[in-house]
Amino acid sequence: MRWSQLHIPTLRQDPAGADAVSHRLLLRGGYIRQLMAGHYCLLPLAIRVRAKIIDIIREEMAAAGAQEFLLPTMQPAELWRKSGRWDLIGAEMFRLRDRKDADIALGMTHEEIFTDLAQELRSYRELPQTWYQIQTKFRDEPRVKSGLMRVREFTMKDAYSFDLDAAGLDTSFQRQHDAYHRIFARLGIPAIAVQASSGIMGGSDSVEFMCPTDAGEDIVVHCDCGYAANVEKATSRLEPTQDSEAELAEFDTPDARTIEELARLHGKPAQRQIKTLVYVADDQPVLVLMRGDHALVEQKLIDTLGAADLRPALPGEIVELLGASPGSLGAVGVKHLPVIADEALRGRKDMSTGANRDGVHYSGVDVCRDILIGQWADLREVLAGEPCSLCGQPLRTTKTVEIGHIFKLGTRYTETLGVTVLGPDGERVKPIMGCYGIGVERALAAVVESHHDDAGIVWPLAIAPFHVAIAQLGDAPEVAEAAGALYQALLAQRIEVILDDRSERPGVKFSDIELVGIPFRITVSARGIAAGTVEVTTRATRSTDHLPIADAAAHLVALVNAA
Repeated sequence: MRWSQLHIPTLRQDPAGADAVSHRLLLRGGYIRQLMAGHYCLLPLAIRVRAKIIDIIREEMAAAGAQEFLLPTMQPAELWRKSGRWDLIGAEMFRLRDRKDADIALGMTHEEIFTDLAQELRSYRELPQTWYQIQTKFRDEPRVKSGLMRVREFTMKDAYSFDLDAAGLDTSFQRQHDAYHRIFARLGIPAIAVQASSGIMGGSDSVEFMCPTDAGEDIVVHCDCGYAANVEKATSRLEPTQDSEAELAEFDTPDARTIEELARLHGKPAQRQIKTLVYVADDQPVLVLMRGDHALVEQKLIDTLGAADLRPALPGEIVELLGASPGSLGAVGVKHLPVIADEALRGRKDMSTGANRDGVHYSGVDVCRDILIGQWADLREVLAGEPCSLCGQPLRTTKTVEIGHIFKLGTRYTETLGVTVLGPDGERVKPIMGCYGIGVERALAAVVESHHDDAGIVWPLAIAPFHVAIAQLGDAPEVAEAAGALYQALLAQRIEVILDDRSERPGVKFSDIELVGIPFRITVSARGIAAGTVEVTTRATRSTDHLPIADAAAHLVALVNAA
């Protein structure tokens, strides 16, 4: 390809509002342009990179025994109603109606559609099956940001396995787990596999593959021993406590409505307070108890309760339920509401909490003696420095972005959609499912987040838009002839090469080639030809070698093949 014939609209300045490194460099490098919030046009260079990412995914899916499908993005509401998710999923789903007034969903995921296709599986002899597609998804994100990392329209590789039993699912799950590690290694993404929540998709044994980046919104908690988990799933070792027996007593707190005020004005440290939160889970109120210095992770509460819908109770609802306003709430003596408590409160004594009368608190609370706990759960947010639950060493936290997610669905969809196969004993069996997803454009952005410098993108060779760029400096006949000969020689060796034949200054050409991130650059100039040499620059190291013109093509072929 010749640069003069390609649409590569590079920018000299950082675009306004581009917060993430990948967002900024993909815009500047002429890879993407925004159409509207959360919707991006992929330009020719991005298409080339995206195609290579998809090729790698396809190769590894084939190696893992998966078969490729292509399913519609418009899906009938009937299947979503059967699975129960039509009402479960809220504003994230784009919905529309056709001319016959039938409800349609724009696919944000395809569990229902793949499961419906599995109706044609007849016997256990046809299992296991792993089916996947690479398809556009739609999700009405409330906060689109960071370019391709949080959008409303994107390409997803989603795969679904069907097995006869849990042991078979374990095998399929591990096969996909290994394939994901190979995919991200080939893409050059330093992926961290972490324990995670399955969220609205349901299921268990959830593993997210996370890429470290300052632009990420997910926090990964990890340790040198190998423990790693999303903050929505992470646990840490609780330090042992020594509590004394104490009598339950009331004390007036007209001036204390927060954890901090109770500590400062009444000498009750946050770690000796019980924080009472009121939530509404699937229209049912529930009291949630946390230690005063601990934060609730709502996803942990959702997973514990199995709630489809969760929200904090409104002030008026709280007063109606407990007779007091936030700041004076507690669970002592409460019997008319379910109470769920964080494990950090188990066995604690001599604690303080609200008395459900404004301006009054209890001291000397024995959690197990004075409060009717209906359920214990790990609900708290883990912080950096806390002891690892496995080895006791201090945990670290890292900002990340999710690039892949695998989890076990069980029989949730085969049961609700009525999929069975004939088992070995002649009885009908519901196949057990797994789900495995990779965001293609997000992976592209994650590579840029991991591979860049002050001059631009530094693509790994496997997915670079071109392997080699030839910078032709000037229009002198001998320069154009030498550049053209190198170009043809590289093409003949199946090297992907772009010839920068534009009438631009050398500095512009060098800057553009570095910005778009092509791994190798050959500089052909009149001075070099007079000396019988060309310059070969490696983008990753920015090192330059002077080579005889006759040796340049073979040298580049060797560099590309060795990478």
